[in-house]
Amino acid sequence: MKFFITGGSRGLGAALVLRAVAASHEVAFTYRSNEASALAVVAEARALVPDCHVQCYALDVRFADQVEAVGDRVVDDFETVDVVVNNAGVSRPNLAVTMSDEEWDEVLATNLTGAFYVCRTFLPILMSNDGGRIINVSSIVAQGMSGMVNYAAAKAGLIGLTKTLAKEYGRKKITANVLLPGHFDTDMQMSDRMQSFWRDFAPVPKGRAGQRDELADLILFLSSPAAAFINGETIHMTGGLDWTP
Repeated sequence: MKFFITGGSRGLGAALVLRAVAASHEVAFTYRSNEASALAVVAEARALVPDCHVQCYALDVRFADQVEAVGDRVVDDFETVDVVVNNAGVSRPNLAVTMSDEEWDEVLATNLTGAFYVCRTFLPILMSNDGGRIINVSSIVAQGMSGMVNYAAAKAGLIGLTKTLAKEYGRKKITANVLLPGHFDTDMQMSDRMQSFWRDFAPVPKGRAGQRDELADLILFLSSPAAAFINGETIHMTGGLDWTP
């Protein structure tokens, strides 16, 4: 299969690129600004599977024209795309009363509007393929968290976006599912207060943070034929954090 992954130069995205390549998939992925990091992921993928087809593209998903241009380039380079993973995201923590317009706008534009632009760009390609997968990465923060009103709103919006796509395009053999990870060992920017909360106070029944490869493997499963009847689902992967007392 041929994957298109946003935010593939670090964290979960980089882990997913490497797991997909190791599973013999072709991968196009994006990065926002750190070209060196993206090229390092490409080099690591090629060291893992020397003849793999993997390529990175600079993209700021906030801008529809950039998304469309990169979509065209990916189709030229890979011929088609079978799986779209919206993973790009930013975090700008602040309390609602002191949050700036810029902090609100950047997070909503990147984490929600950007995902919509990507889906809109690739839906015609998936339909022309007679099917495909859309997997959007939300967060447990979609349920609400102090100091992250912008992030929570964007990640909650991804749930509605995904479920609507599932209803609109399920009959086109396109599934759309959304993941709600809990605390994972990613390098998403967090305040010292938030890092302290996750490390010292969050009562995760598993007793640890999630591992990037665990989430990447779930995405690969949702991309597989075995998951063809999973559509419109909100899948929690939190180690029990969202239900523990």
